[in-house]
Amino acid sequence: MGLNDEEFSRICGLLQRQPTLTELGMFAVMWSEHCGYKYSRPVLAHFKRYKESLEGAGFENAGWVDIGDGLAATMKIESHNHPSAVEPYQGAATGVGGIIRDIFTMGARPIASLNSLWFGPIREGEADSSVIQRNRYLFEHVVAGIAGYGNCVGVPTVGCQIGFHRRYSANPLVNAMAVGIVESDAIATAAAGGNGNPVVYLGSATGKDGIHGATFASDALGEDSNAKRPNVQIGDPFAEKLLIESTLEAVKTGAVVGIQDMGAAGLTCSTVEMCSKGGVGMDIDLDLVPTREQGMSAYEMMLSESQERMLAVVEERRAGEVIEIFERWGVHAVVIGKVTEDSMVTIRRGGQIEASLNPTWLTDECPTYRTEAVEPEYYRRAKQFDVSALKEVEPEEALLQLLNSPNIGSKRWVYEQYDQHVQTQTTLSSGEGDAAVLAPRGTSKGIAFNIDGNSRQVYLDPYVGGMLAVAEAARNVACVGAVPRAVTDGLNFGNPRLPQVYWQFAQAVRGIADAAEAMETPVISGNVSFYNESDLGEVLPTPLIGMLGILEHADRRIGMGISSGHKIGLISYETPPDGQQGLGASEYLAEIHRVEDGSPIRPDLSKERALCELLAELAEEGLITCAHDCSEGGAAVALAEMAIVGGAGISAGIRGGERIDSALFGETPGRVYVGFPESQAVDIEQLAIQNGLIFQPIGDSNDSNLLRISVGDRMCISLSLEQLTNAYETALSYGD
Repeated sequence: MGLNDEEFSRICGLLQRQPTLTELGMFAVMWSEHCGYKYSRPVLAHFKRYKESLEGAGFENAGWVDIGDGLAATMKIESHNHPSAVEPYQGAATGVGGIIRDIFTMGARPIASLNSLWFGPIREGEADSSVIQRNRYLFEHVVAGIAGYGNCVGVPTVGCQIGFHRRYSANPLVNAMAVGIVESDAIATAAAGGNGNPVVYLGSATGKDGIHGATFASDALGEDSNAKRPNVQIGDPFAEKLLIESTLEAVKTGAVVGIQDMGAAGLTCSTVEMCSKGGVGMDIDLDLVPTREQGMSAYEMMLSESQERMLAVVEERRAGEVIEIFERWGVHAVVIGKVTEDSMVTIRRGGQIEASLNPTWLTDECPTYRTEAVEPEYYRRAKQFDVSALKEVEPEEALLQLLNSPNIGSKRWVYEQYDQHVQTQTTLSSGEGDAAVLAPRGTSKGIAFNIDGNSRQVYLDPYVGGMLAVAEAARNVACVGAVPRAVTDGLNFGNPRLPQVYWQFAQAVRGIADAAEAMETPVISGNVSFYNESDLGEVLPTPLIGMLGILEHADRRIGMGISSGHKIGLISYETPPDGQQGLGASEYLAEIHRVEDGSPIRPDLSKERALCELLAELAEEGLITCAHDCSEGGAAVALAEMAIVGGAGISAGIRGGERIDSALFGETPGRVYVGFPESQAVDIEQLAIQNGLIFQPIGDSNDSNLLRISVGDRMCISLSLEQLTNAYETALSYGD
């Protein structure tokens, strides 16, 4: 159950007696790290909205942000790491289903799904053959699970980030993000209320799948991981589609007082959290719950995480109206209890009381722990990394190798399995720009979003890496023409009881919080996943940032591909001198030199915010035709991607320093390449200066079918589009 002796004693003290088996199970799942945030709650107070939530009414199922025109966007990230490690197809599929339910329980229609996936190496020679084959199996089946569920449920999967590193072998990271649209004055709550109001069970019948899924996610994977496959839920996207439509119709009646997904911890979380949030109690009769198996105990029923289930409190006089809606859609809608004023959750089975407890004991009394954070030696060494010992390599060979690496190369093999255009609102999808753009009906505005993170940078400097994650995610939505507005995060780390891991977590969260505050993109929802580790040790610290931005006009969005006949410019800001010349913690250093060392460059957050606002203005005014963030792989990779996606040649000259590889492949924050008509150069430069930024014309696009990059007066790269495309598009072609 994952409880220690002190926690058991605390439970006995709260109850003033020994708990029943069902009560003990309920405490176990609600006091797990996955639900109770034992180790993360003190650190998450760095997030302003989270602190306000702890002091107020608490978070809803997902965060939301007003986008104007009477509409709000909802969004959230959830992890499904451990389930995906032991049952990759269903683990990933149910991760998608669960995060979508968090959206429509807000009364919002899910309009987009994204994911960030991290695996061990899949290239021969980077690990033992058996490890490579296992990683490939996990990769292929996770992608298939996301595609299988998302395509069937009718929500477009419009964005994917894929990363590979040996530390994810045996413990992949599978994070799903979903976005929805709702009328601003019609956002549903999860709070129960109204003495005597019926409690209605909605959706699929309860089975024995997923029992103790929350505690399974709150411990390290071990040799018995395969034995825990029953902890993994089984998804049914067609049942979810019916649940989406019936729930949205029911919420519109105004008769639904509160509604929540039966996610982690199943019936336990929904009954307890709804009561705690509403300051009421519930009396539940499990004999009335639809089940798939006979003879299920109260313990099994309260802890089951069977999918596609919801719990709702409805107005007593209108219960029949709500139930009729669900029945018309072919969805179970059964009254299983009522709201009470005694602030106790009472669970009955077979005429016996199996549990009777105050819901706040489970939501508010979970013990919290702090590990003494210890700064690791490798972090101090990284600060002293000396790039002068690196041998310079042939630039063209290095560029082709980077383009062909799984971390940088095209993810077409993945995203072509996803339906990106169902609902017909997607105007910019995977591979076309730095972020996805949707044009929701009922407004001329557009919504841009992406999910991003760089685990190597966070590992080598968690605080700066956390800031960079927010800054790059913001830059990405700005590159398509949107003003960044809000963040949802997925925080994936190892064992928080280890001093080094707790230090990584605390530093990264502080970096994210500081950047989110400075960029005016509050963290409005999120998820923490600990105990991600294997025989190789803990995974790299991997905080993921889901960024949402708003375009005033969806039809003015821009992509990253440049067409022939345009000028190319660099918009940036000055960064302090960096002794590692942008090569520390870089993809170039890891892929070409097989060295993971050095420190990333700290971003100037005020300039990052100005850069994002400028890019959105330039796109809105039609002054630029494309934009692409310069990040992993540096300038050469960014320009190559613009040429590949746009199908045009590029001739560019970039400034050099002490090293050619630093100019071509160094990773300095705050740099964006833009394409523009020559007639707009003066206006762009004036606006850049007004925003405290630098604008430099560096070249043009043409019909040469060549990428030519010079550094100073030296021609360093001259490669055909065919060579670039072949390298880029075959990075993940093994699965074809």
